Amino acid sequence: MGKIIALANQKGGVGKTTTAINLSASLAALDKKVLLVDADPQANASSGLSIDISNLNSTIYECMINGVDPAEALVPTEVPNLDLLPSHINLVGAEIEMLQLENREKVLKKVLAEVKDKYDFILIDCSPSLGLITINALTASDSVIIPVQCEFFALEGIAKLLNTIKIVKSKLNPNLDIEGFLLTMFDARLRLSNSVHEDVRKQFGDLVFKTVVQRNVKLSEAPSYGQPVILYDSESTGSTNHLKLAQELIEKNEKRS
Repeated sequence: MGKIIALANQKGGVGKTTTAINLSASLAALDKKVLLVDADPQANASSGLSIDISNLNSTIYECMINGVDPAEALVPTEVPNLDLLPSHINLVGAEIEMLQLENREKVLKKVLAEVKDKYDFILIDCSPSLGLITINALTASDSVIIPVQCEFFALEGIAKLLNTIKIVKSKLNPNLDIEGFLLTMFDARLRLSNSVHEDVRKQFGDLVFKTVVQRNVKLSEAPSYGQPVILYDSESTGSTNHLKLAQELIEKNEKRS
């Protein structure tokens, strides 16, 4: 049965979608069967994997609002072992439409229950907000990865996210854990990067992944070519970082089981 992990941070520009795409692809490269769920109306995880959402009959929106079987909406990617449940701009309106639904916080959980057994890992790329879709993602998940960029105001908003996780845990999903804080956009040459790195490790200790994602040109370029960095440039620092992160995640979960 697959482990469901949400990637969440209501602060934009922290490397959340980049991590979602590249961690998914790296887990797949390490022979894990992976599903990436694009739960962001901007659909950047979908376009970052060369999926043309304008030509799709079904997306996560149809699954959540119209009850479409998620198996009909899944799209294979260029990466072997990696499937995508794509997003669509229509997802913006889903939060309003879901207000009428019973158990509206558990719609995504019900959708993913249909396909959970087919995968080792299911990663959910959340939108940069703490709205109803993100609450759905947290309610459906076993754990959360929180990307934190090594820049000014890095910890801004983290307290709010941790409070939301606490509320979801107490009212909707008692099994929700923090998988880890992931330091992104790290540049060892900058005093600020090192300072944030130190602060986050001091504050969250063992909850911080040992692997750090460094600032890397190839990693930034890859989405514009619709590829994860492991396909765009397998020798790059970005590719190496995410493979190392995937290995760390696998080992962490093998120890627990």
